[in-house]
Amino acid sequence: MQRQAEAPPPAAGVAPAPWLTPAAQSVAAQILASHRLAYGRPLLVGLPADATPLQWAQALFAAAVVVLAHDGADPAADPGPRLIYANRAALTLWRRPWHDLVGMPSRLTAEPAERSARARDLAGVRRQQAIRGYSGVRVDSGGRRFRIASARVWTLLDGCPASAREPCGQAAAFNDWWWLD
Repeated sequence: MQRQAEAPPPAAGVAPAPWLTPAAQSVAAQILASHRLAYGRPLLVGLPADATPLQWAQALFAAAVVVLAHDGADPAADPGPRLIYANRAALTLWRRPWHDLVGMPSRLTAEPAERSARARDLAGVRRQQAIRGYSGVRVDSGGRRFRIASARVWTLLDGCPASAREPCGQAAAFNDWWWLD
């Protein structure tokens, strides 16, 4: 398979898209590597193993599967974990631009009545490292409710050598969702 050409650098004075910054590329790589460790298979298929971080970030952002991730902040603290990544499918579903969704406390993706159940479920993921079949009710930026089903939720791991990996957040991916209102 031929290696894809690297995207040209942005023109002088033009910032890259926020999901293509070096920091976002690093988070995308962390999401993908942690998924492979948690489930024994890649989250995305079709890119060569020697793809660049930019290519992986572009593919994750463009994927049809909804992908979100939050940092490892204490969920009992205020404001709790904040979103550190959302791909285009997530931005579309929650009807928010990158700068509104990324950085937002992740608990705000759910209605107030759903937040305690969500927190319990995410605590379970911290203990188990990964789960399949997660479901819950979420709310978009306009208050429209939707149910997610069959989601995979896994722990994000920091560092490269297996012995140095430390939990530093969680990510979720799902294809199954429907509007409730």
